[in-house]
Amino acid sequence: MNTRRIALIDYQAGNLTSVKKAFAAIGADLFVPTAPAELPQASAVVVPGVGHFAATRNLTTEWVEAIRSSVDKGRPLLGICLGMQWLFEGSEEAPECRGLGLLTGECYRLPSETNGTSVKIPHVGWNALELCRTASIVGGVSPASQVYFTHSFAAPTTRDSVAVTDHGQPFASIVQRDHVAGVQFHPEKSGEVGLTILRNFLRLLA
Repeated sequence: MNTRRIALIDYQAGNLTSVKKAFAAIGADLFVPTAPAELPQASAVVVPGVGHFAATRNLTTEWVEAIRSSVDKGRPLLGICLGMQWLFEGSEEAPECRGLGLLTGECYRLPSETNGTSVKIPHVGWNALELCRTASIVGGVSPASQVYFTHSFAAPTTRDSVAVTDHGQPFASIVQRDHVAGVQFHPEKSGEVGLTILRNFLRLLA
């Protein structure tokens, strides 16, 4: 097994090209597995995605078991945007689809009004990270760093939250539990801050 080879999961939930380019920019070797049986070849797994939570239905039982087996072996897992939401137990966006369940809680729709003030949904554009605890995934990331979001649903703030972002109300924008991490924003569209976070993820391979 190539100890630096990372599996990028394609479940038909968005274009993978920008994610590939971002990882290539930091020297990572990615491949897109066509079957769950290929995951043992990977030393880490990245689950990206945009759009509706129902798209995670394409991650069949075989994929779920293979990804869980990878995590159980101590291999890092990163969820990006919809991929981060999938790390949780589920989402009210598609209650019939269960998440991976590695993190506790249900994802929810961001409110369109807070304290009588309208809030634009979806949340699209640059916003700040408020770091709420120390974790390896945010090493070298300055407080209030700006990153790029595009989403309508979000994960709850829990003890696994590393950073929160406010859009009408706070939501979890970065999470980490041991070698499992997730980012609600798009690191591949977030400049040097995004690349720093991806480099930190690669360090989990050490």
